[in-house]
Amino acid sequence: MRRGLGQGLRLGVAAGKVSLWRSSRWRTPAWTSLGEAAYAPDDAAYGGFAALGQALEQILPAGEYAGWPLSVVLDDGLARLWQVDMPQGAARLVDIEAAAALRFQSLYGDAPGLWHMSRAWDARAPFFCAVPRALLAQLTRVADARKLALIFITPQFARHWNRWHGALKPGAWFGQLQENTLTLGVRHDGRLRAVRALPVPPGAGRDWLAQTLAREALLQGVCAPALLQLCGAPPSAWLTPAKELHCQLFSTPDGEGALSPAARLAHSGGVA
Repeated sequence: MRRGLGQGLRLGVAAGKVSLWRSSRWRTPAWTSLGEAAYAPDDAAYGGFAALGQALEQILPAGEYAGWPLSVVLDDGLARLWQVDMPQGAARLVDIEAAAALRFQSLYGDAPGLWHMSRAWDARAPFFCAVPRALLAQLTRVADARKLALIFITPQFARHWNRWHGALKPGAWFGQLQENTLTLGVRHDGRLRAVRALPVPPGAGRDWLAQTLAREALLQGVCAPALLQLCGAPPSAWLTPAKELHCQLFSTPDGEGALSPAARLAHSGGVA
């Protein structure tokens, strides 16, 4: 299929389902669904993701989109995010990467060799992200077979953070609500201090949100925010203005509530 100016493919990868969309910056509609497919996760820990690869082949016909750019957004549950304190006296990249691998193993108990690690640099507090190598291998294999150009593969939180962190107001925390998980980007002195994924209980209202932010601030040794800037579709009660806490939405596209979790992943951060 011939690609128009500003068009591309966006893939959302959730646990058990993938959703493929055509995005367009300059033409309407901005989003066109190209199909969804379920897959059975491997029984073995972080298995080969072969079923995911087969699902991708199902919704990406051979030769249909040769030459198109493909961007992939992963469910945060398929990735790992963690912070690394700079080792005392560290002067080389290899020292920081070694500290990151040790920290990863102590947090998650996983063999670092099974994961591909990447980093977001802040000299005061570098953050790392890891994705299973087997998952990356399946995405790369199918993209190569279909002659697609992989633009990025990123967890949803990283996608939203990269899209919106420049618009955060002084003192505000960043939040992402996906399904029943609230992921917080705890900020202090203008930098990202911690990333925390928290389960949201049914019926959670403004009081729960305020208490949760206060508890997380106490754990991190910082002041609780007066403003939470959020991606997602929160309960209406969260958006009710209050003196101690205000919740502000960055962007919730029309119809997002009717999309599947995998489709919402694909739409993360908009068409940009």
